[in-house]
Amino acid sequence: MIQAINYIEQSLRDSDGIQVTNPATGELIASIRSWSVADVSGAIDRADRLRPAWAAMTAQERATILLKWYNLILANEDVLAEVVTVEAGKPLAEALAEVRYGAAYVQWYAEEGKRAYGEVIPSFARDRRVLTLRQPVGTCTAITPWNFPVAMITRKVAPALAAGCSIVVKPAEATPLSALVLEQLAIRAGVPEGLFAVTPSHHSAAVGQLFCTHPKVRKLSFTGSTRVGKILMAQAADQVLRLSLELGGNAPLIVMDDADLDRAVRGVMDAKFRNAGQTCVCANRILVHDGVHDAFVEKLAAAVSALRVGNGLLADTQIGPLISPKEAQRVSQLVDDAVARGATVAAQAQGAPAESAFAAPRVVTGVTPDMDLASGEIFGPVAPVIRFASEEEAIALANDTPYGLAAYLFTGDMGRAWRMMEALEYGMVAINDGRLSSEVAPFGGVKQSGFGREGSAHGLMEYMEIKYAMMGL
Repeated sequence: MIQAINYIEQSLRDSDGIQVTNPATGELIASIRSWSVADVSGAIDRADRLRPAWAAMTAQERATILLKWYNLILANEDVLAEVVTVEAGKPLAEALAEVRYGAAYVQWYAEEGKRAYGEVIPSFARDRRVLTLRQPVGTCTAITPWNFPVAMITRKVAPALAAGCSIVVKPAEATPLSALVLEQLAIRAGVPEGLFAVTPSHHSAAVGQLFCTHPKVRKLSFTGSTRVGKILMAQAADQVLRLSLELGGNAPLIVMDDADLDRAVRGVMDAKFRNAGQTCVCANRILVHDGVHDAFVEKLAAAVSALRVGNGLLADTQIGPLISPKEAQRVSQLVDDAVARGATVAAQAQGAPAESAFAAPRVVTGVTPDMDLASGEIFGPVAPVIRFASEEEAIALANDTPYGLAAYLFTGDMGRAWRMMEALEYGMVAINDGRLSSEVAPFGGVKQSGFGREGSAHGLMEYMEIKYAMMGL
């Protein structure tokens, strides 16, 4: 940790600032500067001044710098992984996987930025030519969450920089250290200091409003709750600000009666229990066909009971703490409410530390769609199982939510897979797999899960405008 702190020592100067604690132990890690709204406004002004020179560089010149940043992230992956573990709580192996996953976005957009092609369009007149070109949208801002403190930043910053934009980022108060390390590595790689600026702040609501109303901001990318996303949309209206919103989810994981149950259990372990259930694409509801319900629950219960819970720095830990004791209490209350209404805890992992931020992984059966455990995001290591009797009922249950981020389906019938995939009202659907995130694929949702995409060529276009040029001959 000392090695990591050396990257960000210039920010560790405010004893009255943001207190960063290890959720596994409650230990104070660092006290860092909290940026005032005026300071953040100044960072936006500076980023906007630096932007034209960056935009004027060739795509290859920007790519060279981004690839240096990518290589520096990988060269310091152990340091970054340790920072992620101590500030976010996730097991060290998961933290290392996140660092590599986050770095992959930097590499991808370093290359993809060179392919932001325009078009020559067949003209409507003999004496005129029609063409388009792609240009950077301008100065951008981003607000990122605590659950993936590295990847949520690189997914936004890498395409912005590749496109020729500048970007000011407000990271989550709980996990600002990862962001500050990434910023310093970017500067070492050759990104002009201030072009990509990290501005941790206690003043979350005021900074969010500033990002929506500052006259030099042309785009805001936000990952967080639907409630806050709606507030930002309203605040951005007067500026007609370009937005990318990745909001809440209520992901179903459907197990059909023809599914490979062992594969489905592995899918649930990936989709539900990664990062202790604290991901926006977590399987929030496990929908299981009557015909295989009991057999599936038996296999899932055995897998969940065997999970090892503990401090993320310990080598054998599979499930770390939640981000705060408040979150652990909230998750326990959801389970207690479901049990009081007729559900049953069918399995529970043992050995969770006594510290209050830990929540034991559980399988809960007898869950009905009207229970709070099934209707909103759990954001914890609890797998609620809901029975269904037919393909039509499964689709109806899965779509009965205002959210539409991710869905998972396990079936051995590829005709059924296509049919159900098309019927599921989600921005992303994984078939026979519990992991779907990749830098090569467009990540994002529909309905109240937001709009816009991160990853793939679509993610680059979020930071570019199309200019049409008509040339008279």
